[in-house]
Amino acid sequence: MPRGDSLIEELAAGNKKVIQELYANVFPKITSFVLKNNGEVADAEDVFQKALLQFIGRYKVKSFVVNGSFEAYLYTACKNLWRRELNKKKSMVTKDHIVELVREEDDMTMATLEQEKWELFQEKLAEISENCKKLLQMFFQKVPYKEIVEKLGYNSDNVVRQRIFNCKSQLTKLIKKDSRYNEIKNL
Repeated sequence: MPRGDSLIEELAAGNKKVIQELYANVFPKITSFVLKNNGEVADAEDVFQKALLQFIGRYKVKSFVVNGSFEAYLYTACKNLWRRELNKKKSMVTKDHIVELVREEDDMTMATLEQEKWELFQEKLAEISENCKKLLQMFFQKVPYKEIVEKLGYNSDNVVRQRIFNCKSQLTKLIKKDSRYNEIKNL
């Protein structure tokens, strides 16, 4: 499969071979994820198509580059879209209550915005020290402090808490310094 940036270009150009390869290589993984998370095959198809359309639309407005594996990037985007769908379903209620429907365009815009936020976060996470990266990844995965102390060799839970706070502060500063932050924040 071509590199990520050329894949997006080919996808935006409607290259059927690239689309077929993505369906062959990535769609089964998305289907598996959706099925494991209260969905059906039709939901996986919807999420996958929305992600592809989101990439195409975004690329046509302003080209962007995928650093790393395009398949992993697409998988992450699909996971985020499915989680968003699950959250929307939680907020919908039975016929006895009012159901607020979101226009499809607004939904796609919000999904694109969330993807851009995620990309900025991932990019800035890659810029901090390896130690901070490991620490924050464990923290985000909800690894207990005692386990972090053991795995990374810290002296106590309090030291881990302080280090996490400092790492989160560094990450926040990097994100806020980036010009894209204000663009995304104000949308």
